[in-house]
Amino acid sequence: MTDILVYSEKHDIARELAFKGKEFAAALGLSLSAAVLGAGAGDKAAELGALGADRVFVSDDPALEGLQTDVVAEALAQIAREAGASYVLLGSTRRGKELAPRLAQKLGAGCVTDANAVSLVDGALLASRYAFGGATLAQEAVDTPTKVFAVMPKAFEVGTPTAGAGSVVTPALSLAPSAVKVVDRRPKEGQSVDLSAAERIVGIGRGIGKREDVSMGEELARALGAELGATKGLADFQWVSEDRIIGLSGAKTSPELYLAVGISGQIQHTVGISSAKLIAAVNKDKDAPIFQLADYGIVGDIYQVVPALLEKLKAL
Repeated sequence: MTDILVYSEKHDIARELAFKGKEFAAALGLSLSAAVLGAGAGDKAAELGALGADRVFVSDDPALEGLQTDVVAEALAQIAREAGASYVLLGSTRRGKELAPRLAQKLGAGCVTDANAVSLVDGALLASRYAFGGATLAQEAVDTPTKVFAVMPKAFEVGTPTAGAGSVVTPALSLAPSAVKVVDRRPKEGQSVDLSAAERIVGIGRGIGKREDVSMGEELARALGAELGATKGLADFQWVSEDRIIGLSGAKTSPELYLAVGISGQIQHTVGISSAKLIAAVNKDKDAPIFQLADYGIVGDIYQVVPALLEKLKAL
């Protein structure tokens, strides 16, 4: 076992894993490999090499079309064996959460998903993940020869590339078509949003009293050049789409600014904003937990404070 192997179907996350993976590999005396799969894979190999991958396994095998999880798991299992991977780091995306256990089963590996951090302790990588509904952190070790960790987006930062380009390897994969047959594709209704990449976010919560008042949060977000996020409760009411959820059940974010409007600050939500550079909050309850996390806070009725903020912003 000589390698750390990293992969995500989302290139931004693959970059995070490659950059941090190089640090781990150096500390453990291992090499770093990355996998890029599917159409156009070769175009992304050079960047992962520049970020630290010693080898980049590239395949656009026709069986990988659509990146069906069962086929990707088999491809990564073959690559992991060829690379001699002792650790496999994946992005814990919606697809990655399914991919990790499939791959672990093929490799006879232990598996941790939704890791919000990975650290080096006593010569081994340990994964940290939220437990008991987000009330605490559990640090988990895996003792199988091969270990699979699916890591949440934004767990690692990407620094300036310093390494030379890694070598490109074209593995001789033996892949069967997916057992899953796609019978229909339909565009998702509404607008899709990637909150994990947002520089500014306005988050709204149960302080919003009526569905039509969501527009107040949307207007504030537009005025700040921000994306709109929300607590899970508003998505449960179907007042916002599920891709707007921030927290344990949704996105983990790290914006420059997070403005919480009518959000009490329960741990299930705040785990998704703890990496924000600056947190501001508006809530009428002076004892709301969000104020313990916020850098700035306004105690007041959002139906009075937000219109006043909008007036000031429009005057700028």
